[in-house]
This record gives sequence, structure tokens and C-alpha cells, in this order.
Amino acid sequence: MLGKSISKNSLLLGLFALVTAGVLAVTNVGTRDRIADAQRAAAEKALYELVPASRVDNDLLTDTLPTPEAMLPALGLDSAEEIHRARNDGKVIAVIVPAVAPDGYSGDIRIIVGVNRDGSVAGVRALAHKETPGLGDKIDTAKSDWILGFNGKSLGEPPVEQWQVRKDGGVFDQFTGATITPRAVTGQVKRVLQQVAEHRTLLFELPADAGDSNGR
Repeated sequence: MLGKSISKNSLLLGLFALVTAGVLAVTNVGTRDRIADAQRAAAEKALYELVPASRVDNDLLTDTLPTPEAMLPALGLDSAEEIHRARNDGKVIAVIVPAVAPDGYSGDIRIIVGVNRDGSVAGVRALAHKETPGLGDKIDTAKSDWILGFNGKSLGEPPVEQWQVRKDGGVFDQFTGATITPRAVTGQVKRVLQQVAEHRTLLFELPADAGDSNGR
């Protein structure tokens, strides 16, 4: 009797698991394309915020090259990610570089930095972080326009030694009650500019169809 009861329950449990797995599989297939489209739209929106479509004649999402291995440590990346290139009439006019500031108040701050051909900042956006709501999250454009303060800046304007928040003797504002977050972002944007300058030929001059170009 006990054996029959256990066997019946096992069958019911197995059937339940099978049905659940089937529902999850169908749901996954049914939403996969929509999720991919949403992710592509979000990535596209972020890229074109830095380099407007009016400036380019290529597809920023597909014109990419892998992050040169030599740049990874300074960019805070564990592995190569895509650097997007903006072109006009075939000429690279800007690159959009992924980076991670590891020294945020609550850990990693993932950003992208657009750098114009002349070395100036086209724009910076925070993609992901865990900074304190109401304080550190002001790096989001949805919360404040602080991060827009990098626009047009370069390693010469201001001078490299002034690429710090005001509390450290630099020219960039910190937030009231929060210095660590803006300090981390400012330092990482500076490092991105330095890396782009060091690898300028590879990033701006490599043909679009050059394939893998890890710069090793």
C-alpha cells in the first residue's frame, strides 16, 4: 500500500516537473526574440545618445572591434568587450569604449565613454551600478545631469592633473554628501581617454573589415 502511494506521488511529481519545464521552454522561445529586440534597442539608444545619428552614416551596433588586450587592465575589464566605432564618409569620427570603475561606493560602476577623434569626450553614460539611491545614483542621467559635465573635456582641457573632483583639487564637482562615486567615475573616464590616446591608431585607423584586432 505504502509502495503504491509513493509510486503514485512520484508519477504526479514527475508529471508536474515535465509540464513546468514545457511551459518554461515555450515561454522562453516565445519571448526570446522580444527580449533580444529590447536589449538591442536599449544598447542602440545608449550609443546614439553619445554620438547622435546625425553625425554618423554607419551602424554603431555592428561596426565594432574587440577591446585590445593591452587596454583591459586600465579599463577595468576582465575580458574583451566591443568597442563601437562611429563613422562619417568612411572615417572614424568617434569610438565608444566600455569600462568599469571598480572603486565605487558600492562596488563596480559600469560605464561607456564616447571619445571623439580629436580626443575630447563625446559623452559618458552609467550602464550599471549599485550606488546609494539619492546620493551616488546621481551618475544616472535620469537622476541628474552631473555626468554630462564630461562632454567636450579632454586630457588637455582640463590638464591631466586636474582630472579629479574638487575635493581632491580637480575641476569636477562631487555630489553633496557623496564623493566616492564621482571620484571613481572621474578617474575611470580619465583612464579611458589615456587608453584611447595610447591606442589611437588601432582604434581610429583600422579598416572596418580588418577582423580581429586585439592589438597584442
